[in-house]
Amino acid sequence: MPFERSSGLLLHIASLPSFDGIGDLGPAAYDFADFLAASKQRLWQVLPLGPTGYGNSPYAALSAFAGNPALISLEFLADHNWIDHERLAQLPGRSGPIDHEAVYQQKLPLLEEAARNFLRNQSSEEWSTFEAYCRENATWLNDWALYSVLRRKFNYASWNDWPSEVKHREAAALDRLRLEHGEELATAQALQFAFDEQWRDLRDYCAARDIRFIGDIAIFVNYDSADVWTHPELFELNPDLSPIRVAGVPPDYFSATGQRWGNPLYKWDVLQQSNFAWWVDRIRRAQFLYDVIRLDHFRGFEAYWAIPAQEETAVNGTWVKAPGAALFQSLRDQLGELPFIAEDLGLITKEVDALRERFGLPGMKVLQFGFSDRGAHIHLPHQFVTNTVAYTGTHDNDTTRGWWDHGTSEVEKATAHAYLGVDPHADGTAAVWPLIRATASSVADLALYPVQDILELGSEARMNIPSHPTGNWSWRMPENTLTPELAQKLAALTTVTDRDKHDRPKRD
Repeated sequence: MPFERSSGLLLHIASLPSFDGIGDLGPAAYDFADFLAASKQRLWQVLPLGPTGYGNSPYAALSAFAGNPALISLEFLADHNWIDHERLAQLPGRSGPIDHEAVYQQKLPLLEEAARNFLRNQSSEEWSTFEAYCRENATWLNDWALYSVLRRKFNYASWNDWPSEVKHREAAALDRLRLEHGEELATAQALQFAFDEQWRDLRDYCAARDIRFIGDIAIFVNYDSADVWTHPELFELNPDLSPIRVAGVPPDYFSATGQRWGNPLYKWDVLQQSNFAWWVDRIRRAQFLYDVIRLDHFRGFEAYWAIPAQEETAVNGTWVKAPGAALFQSLRDQLGELPFIAEDLGLITKEVDALRERFGLPGMKVLQFGFSDRGAHIHLPHQFVTNTVAYTGTHDNDTTRGWWDHGTSEVEKATAHAYLGVDPHADGTAAVWPLIRATASSVADLALYPVQDILELGSEARMNIPSHPTGNWSWRMPENTLTPELAQKLAALTTVTDRDKHDRPKRD
């Protein structure tokens, strides 16, 4: 679908300088929305919002539907009498990177305490609202609650290591567990209710300021997830429920053995027989959360790299065709116009381009990729088309300053000097705003800049290093760095590049 010319910032909720050790949906989120409005940005892009497991990656969530409880604001829960403000005094605070273990040890017990208080003390009106929420979200909420409670009960082992009768979802075993853990199940449901209420409030606040959310969903789901445990029939699994084949990408210039991600593959034929009901539910849930949906690894909807599960690397995989056209047509028929962005980075075939173009989906360009050789010039603005989303870099890139200081060759610096006028001998700060300006002034309908770039931060602020299993997803924006002067600078650039909604000349 076409998007109006605009720009925005990429900042995950967890990266906000919130009170309780991890970014959340509390006051810091509203402060950031105010900065977006002051700087004339109309887009806020976030990473997946699901509950995270080992490694803390939002792309390896424990559910494709649930919200991450760690992103709930305890401050706001206290304001609504779910918990006393005094109980929050020992939380980790607003400064420094996320200490995920401290958040788990300190924040999550308080969230559960607040949820139990809500369940015991709510008014009849609040109870009716909560009951209606549980009914409306029953297709995923009940199974998520049971999965999350059992995951704790079985010492956080993957569901395929649970007792056989639970692993195989035998009805009598699950009924018994529901009776034994009734309060815990209701607590898990109440936390999802709190997440959705706080998210709805933030989204309404942003909408009133003409700010839309771009959200990210991964094509595949984690093997250790409520989704695979609840719907094993939708995935390529053996009778013992172990994976038959798993997802990844083949060897390339960057990796001689490719990448073995380990996600179970879909049984696309089974999904298609139900008119893709599970995917329809997933996208309907995403539409509640976001205005625009970025489809991670879009090329997998045309063909995906299937690796035998026993293989330790991605070398011996094969390409398998996916029914992407049938899926997107079904989604369009059932849900209307598709507010999708296709993450089409990497080695893309003409068939992938044809699928994206058939449904009018914008692709992505990343300026950091554009300076190495002539083939990379597709990521430079003179080759862009309007139906494009342009970035200086993404969450998987180094910051622009870090990229210039540590990740660029002499050839790339010479090319950037010729193209943007950046002094090849200068440090990385000299490259940041030229790349931002080039992104903003391109013909791409949407321009996105990571917050780390507008703050001119170095590699210490990098969000993720792909294929590094630890040390990622912990960066938080320092307090008081989004100044009025920075908002004014960004607003001026937005106006001169006609990304401001008001008084913008129309195209012929």
